[in-house]
Amino acid sequence: MAYELSIDLILKAPAEKLFRCFAEPALLQQWFAPKPWTIKSTDIDFRPGGKMSFVMASPEGEEYPNAGIYLEIVPNKKIVTTDAVTPDFKPAGPFMVAELTFEDLGNGTTRYRAVARHWTEETMKQHEQMGFEPGWTQTAMQLEALAQTL
Repeated sequence: MAYELSIDLILKAPAEKLFRCFAEPALLQQWFAPKPWTIKSTDIDFRPGGKMSFVMASPEGEEYPNAGIYLEIVPNKKIVTTDAVTPDFKPAGPFMVAELTFEDLGNGTTRYRAVARHWTEETMKQHEQMGFEPGWTQTAMQLEALAQTL
């Protein structure tokens, strides 16, 4: 059984600009956390097998480090990441595999789909209670706004 949470949106920005906002650490840092949260730092090697590490900060300044690896990257079309292993390929307490897809619809619009696949129903429900849908939707809107400026 798949323990999935997902959002499926039409964003008013071309796929290549949305993708670029994931690929470039300075851009990712601007939109990747739902405001008023922030991304305090990033350490990214944007390639399959490369690391993805970032520190998310709450409005109160509490820091939440996140680390994982990129599993698959198809330029302007797809990004797959996981936190099941650390950037040095050691097993970690897995939470999810995230799959992001970008479908160019023409006229500067893109169908953006983000799917979080969890190992257990418990972690899926935990992610849902953490605010998956509103949080990931808000960050997608922040992504759209940034991509429109590029």
